[in-house]
Amino acid sequence: MNLAEFIESRREQHLGELYEFLRIPSVSAKSEHKPDIDRASRWVADHLRSAGFKTVEIVPTGLHPLVYAESLEAPGKPTVLFYGHYDVQPAEPLELWTSPAFQPEVRNGSIYGRGTADDKGQVHIHLKALESLHQLHGKFPINIKVLIEGEEEVGSVSLWDYVQSHKEKLKADALLVSDTSMLGKGVPSITYGLRGLNYYEIELTGPARDLHSGVYGGAVPNPLIVLAELFAKLHDKNFRVAVPGFYDDIAAVPPAERKALNALPWKEKDFKHAVGAPAYHGEKGFTTVERLWIRPTLELNGIWGGYQGEGAKTVIPSKAYAKFSTRLVPNQNPQKIAKLVEKHIRKLLPDYVHCRFEVLSTGKPWVAAYKAPIFQVAQSALEKGFGKKAVFIREGGSIPFVTQMHDTFKVPCVLVGFGLPDENAHAPDEHLALENYHGGIKAIAHLYQDLAGL
Repeated sequence: MNLAEFIESRREQHLGELYEFLRIPSVSAKSEHKPDIDRASRWVADHLRSAGFKTVEIVPTGLHPLVYAESLEAPGKPTVLFYGHYDVQPAEPLELWTSPAFQPEVRNGSIYGRGTADDKGQVHIHLKALESLHQLHGKFPINIKVLIEGEEEVGSVSLWDYVQSHKEKLKADALLVSDTSMLGKGVPSITYGLRGLNYYEIELTGPARDLHSGVYGGAVPNPLIVLAELFAKLHDKNFRVAVPGFYDDIAAVPPAERKALNALPWKEKDFKHAVGAPAYHGEKGFTTVERLWIRPTLELNGIWGGYQGEGAKTVIPSKAYAKFSTRLVPNQNPQKIAKLVEKHIRKLLPDYVHCRFEVLSTGKPWVAAYKAPIFQVAQSALEKGFGKKAVFIREGGSIPFVTQMHDTFKVPCVLVGFGLPDENAHAPDEHLALENYHGGIKAIAHLYQDLAGL
């Protein structure tokens, strides 16, 4: 029996195991789910052992445990580090799920549940690919290191501390990640670029306490109004970020690469359907693909303050808050951008409010030389798994660990994702297409096998 046939014969077994994994509500952001986080780490460790790994560790951290495994029994062959995460986003709002978030269900050719696409389903693809190779041949074709964390959705602080103190242990010839998406249905994809991410919080204080809006209205500052006016000034009429110096260091994308990205089989109607807005817009002078992948942004992610309960309460709030982010592209320095953003915001604010400005996290952008041999091996493996030639794409999102690993170890990072852009990662009714799940196991198994020839 060849590799594809072997994997195909275990479809139902693989899917049943994935159901088990998805039923664990491993929400890293909520302290009440700490027991579930611990249970998920044990589940991952147990299934790494059953996949053929003899060395498996659950590593305690200051927050949530890491799971590490290795098999170094292929002398002379490459060593690959696979990274993923077992934690998931909160499921709220629960009422918007068609079926319960942690009771996975198959509908219309997809499996629904929190973590299906991000990232449990994709981690499980690798576990089953490796297990299949080990069961079929009695060994792994290359040296494998596996690092699965439980804090990706809350900033990966413990992960980076672990990497910094275990550089020799984690050293590899390449990093392999599946936490991204395919371009579209039936289009296997390799991601070679990610935007960076800075995340900020701002607190404006006007009066020392909430005030009666009739007694004091018109004579005291309202921080909510000031905050609204502030964010209205952070883009110009062409939807460019209006922070001086924001675009100064951006690396130019070669015309040939822009042409290739715009020639991808990207479907505008599918994008419009996924967005669900009456129309969409962005920075003038760039296509939608370019706006998503090669241009930086500034987005307001949340804004609040004042009375929000039932009925009326006429107050001028003491405080107003906002969370916002900047997505960054190659050559933009996160620390420099953070300083430019804070400087501009403080300049725009009137002197009758006090501002607390906090940078919650920073992350660098990343782009790879996708014509390197390992990327060609990955493209061939995806074709074996899906019967179609894979395309090279960029991704608008951010995976800080990829940039950190690339900067630390100076090795290729190959991002092979199996989600789809409209599969509601971080939203209700998150799902993963079964054809991508089963095809992904075959493709990744071929990738690990074919890397032995590099």
